[in-house]
Amino acid sequence: MGAEVVIEGLTKSFGKQAIWRDVTLTLPPGEVSVMLGPSGTGKSVFLKSMIGLLKPDRGKCVVNGVDIVQCSEHKLYETRKLFGVLFQDGALFGSMNLYDNVAFPLREHTKKSETEIRKIVLEKLEMTGLKGAETKLPGEISGGMRKRAGLARALVLDPEIILCDEPDSGLDPVRTAYLSQLLIDLNAQIDATILIVTHNINVARTVPDNIGMLFRKELVMFGPREVLLTSDEPVVEQFLNGRRIGPIGMSEEKDSAQMAMEQEMADAGHHDGSTEDVRGVVPQLQPTPGLPERQGVRRRKDRVMKILHTLPPAAQEGIIESLTPEEQRRYGVQPHAYAGAQHATRPVASGSTPSRHSGELPTENIAQLPDSGWNGPAPRPQPGTGGPRHQSPRPGQGGA
Repeated sequence: MGAEVVIEGLTKSFGKQAIWRDVTLTLPPGEVSVMLGPSGTGKSVFLKSMIGLLKPDRGKCVVNGVDIVQCSEHKLYETRKLFGVLFQDGALFGSMNLYDNVAFPLREHTKKSETEIRKIVLEKLEMTGLKGAETKLPGEISGGMRKRAGLARALVLDPEIILCDEPDSGLDPVRTAYLSQLLIDLNAQIDATILIVTHNINVARTVPDNIGMLFRKELVMFGPREVLLTSDEPVVEQFLNGRRIGPIGMSEEKDSAQMAMEQEMADAGHHDGSTEDVRGVVPQLQPTPGLPERQGVRRRKDRVMKILHTLPPAAQEGIIESLTPEEQRRYGVQPHAYAGAQHATRPVASGSTPSRHSGELPTENIAQLPDSGWNGPAPRPQPGTGGPRHQSPRPGQGGA
């Protein structure tokens, strides 16, 4: 299984400019996670801080028991071997052809023969759709091809943790779909821990097990996809729908007067930028037929069902309906199992922010996890406190 990454109170600034502060989350081992956020919120800085390329001001980033913020250079060098990183621009060596770029980590970190290296490199190039391009220089290929070459290089050491900084940028929708499938297939085969930074809402909704969001120097939420995709958090809903209506503006700060003016325009029929309301738990991308089942999916759903009773009724209903009949029987739940279920299907007017709901499933309808050792609902978390690590997201801090 891929390594667990535990981040506690991570804070980073450049001079007097704070980038983000007190970020706390855990990347569950062997699962795919996505980090969202408006441009300029420090998502790429976050990835670079995770691997020690940038040193945070304070906090911890623990990988396999090693805090890379405080460890020695030698320990950091060894820990980095667990990572495969796809940088936003590919970060290829301009004077090397694609073959040598992809082979570089193998020559640097292993004692494999050139015959073994050639076999691995050609396999990764074919996997990323670059077969036949191995002799080309980075300057002779498109930006999308450079991005795929960067991914091939990130995979050659079969890493336990894969970090992808906007892997879809520069790629057309078809190549993006292939790349998404490749990441899911990799996770199914090696159970690697994967973190993807992206602006692509389709990728964010269909690929990951967990979703987080950075906004205004804070981690707004981080948790299982089912929780984030049914969230009433205004900034999350606005971002997923691509609307102007909401807290996010052209600059990060949007005052109440601007928000009121934009709402008036939307109420008057002016288009707010979105094409549809995308709230809801859509089917997740599955591994290619013939590959093993992704174990991370079962682990994530077990976490979600443990905290189901703490979520708003609309979220509960959406999550239950997203389960297969077999899963509903396994967890002992069924749709429309509680009073007030009619609110779950209430349409949300374009440009509006849904009101928060309250309520919980009756005790007899709370999910029971077979063979999990869990014997009933945990105490309902108070607002702002979140829940157990890996289970309940909390605004501004993220409890994984």
